[in-house]
Amino acid sequence: MTGTTSEELLAAQACLRLLHTARAALSETASVSPVAAATLLAGPLAEADEALRRAGLAGNEADLIDRIYDLAPPPRAADLPCQERVPMARSCAHEGGRS
Repeated sequence: MTGTTSEELLAAQACLRLLHTARAALSETASVSPVAAATLLAGPLAEADEALRRAGLAGNEADLIDRIYDLAPPPRAADLPCQERVPMARSCAHEGGRS
């Protein structure tokens, strides 16, 4: 982690919960009315707003995104685009990349 405070971490977690709730409520497969979706999102939205305010991240999307990235595990080499896999550059040519 890059010096993320506990308040920033809590804010990032609250935003991720909001994102996951919104995806579930608003997905094409969800049979949730707009009124029900708004009701479902009201709690996570209020929680995220309050957490962002306490962490000093309200209105500062760049810092918020940095804190959210701090929550994610580092990518595995196999998940990186071919250009970023320096030790595997030779095998990338077989995947359709240009060498």
